[in-house]
Amino acid sequence: MPAVLSDAIVHLDYSTLKELPESHAWVPLNDEYPSGDVTPVAEAVPVINLDDPIAEKLIGHACKTWGVFQVINHGVPTRLLDSIQSAGNSLFSLALQRKLRAARLPDGVAGYGPARISSFFPKRMWSEGFTIVGSPLEHARQLWPNDYLKFCDITEEYERVMKQLAGKVMCLMLGSLGITNEDVKWAGPKGQFEGACAALQMNYYAKCPDPKRAMGLAAHTDSTLVTILYQNNTTGLQVLREGVGWVTVPPLQGGLTINVGDLFHILTNGLYPSVLHRAVVNGTHHRLSVAYLYGPPVKVLISPLQKIVNMGYPPLYRSVSWKEYLEIKGQYFDKALSLIRLRVPINGIIDVNEHNFHNENCVRVDA
Repeated sequence: MPAVLSDAIVHLDYSTLKELPESHAWVPLNDEYPSGDVTPVAEAVPVINLDDPIAEKLIGHACKTWGVFQVINHGVPTRLLDSIQSAGNSLFSLALQRKLRAARLPDGVAGYGPARISSFFPKRMWSEGFTIVGSPLEHARQLWPNDYLKFCDITEEYERVMKQLAGKVMCLMLGSLGITNEDVKWAGPKGQFEGACAALQMNYYAKCPDPKRAMGLAAHTDSTLVTILYQNNTTGLQVLREGVGWVTVPPLQGGLTINVGDLFHILTNGLYPSVLHRAVVNGTHHRLSVAYLYGPPVKVLISPLQKIVNMGYPPLYRSVSWKEYLEIKGQYFDKALSLIRLRVPINGIIDVNEHNFHNENCVRVDA
């Protein structure tokens, strides 16, 4: 039975459904960005060894041409990746009524619920999510009144390790543009971005009775600086490759996927694109992903870096805090970047984020 928290939100127990509900049936259309079942090797998302002496250069090329890459030898213990996967599976395997004890409030961010971009689409997505901002303690107590510490310990350790990795990746991405930590005032005295903010997003995609007509997570860009994604061994993530279409990002044993977010796109004055991506679903296996959403300190204003502007490229975007940008994105979705843009790109810089988010093989929505 579906559970109703409000007139707008109906929660389904996906594990019990034998047919795809009409509410979740996305009508296929001619796809401007086609995708195939097999990704050609020449069009595979770059895999970068962080121990490679030229990792910085490789990351720069991947950011500029793809907006996404996978990393190995990243320093995150396999034990911890296994633990976060186990924690996620433990959470989403709970009975629906129990998960709803930790339901996200209508005006809230943290907790259990559907994707927050759902309101921009006429059809529902075949997924459920759990967002952690700060400590997971309050929600974990509601889910496991007598055994909540294990989940808290795992997620808090995961966040600590991810923050270190995100800082390292930020340095490499900035370094690929000739930017040092000293050029970024909020990097802190040690240049490790200690004041950065983040959230942890767990998404679960149950096996689907009609995967070709369902969508796990509709196309979007992330409102972050960078996002670090761990996914289990079920394929589902796809990124948009200009001139090619949707390219599948296969799970990489022990690897992590890193994508450029909107704020880093602004920071680089449009040189590095925040990649459009989506999640499709599977008819035989469930999929779990854990995204570490990494952003700047709350009061910091993000704007094109002065060194890049001094290269002769006028700033394309005005200054914006993460909080303000999230508010704009929450109201205008795919129009957010264009609303803070100062001018039409010139001098050869192309704003690669001018996508029509809804023009894909699912549903067409008038914006």
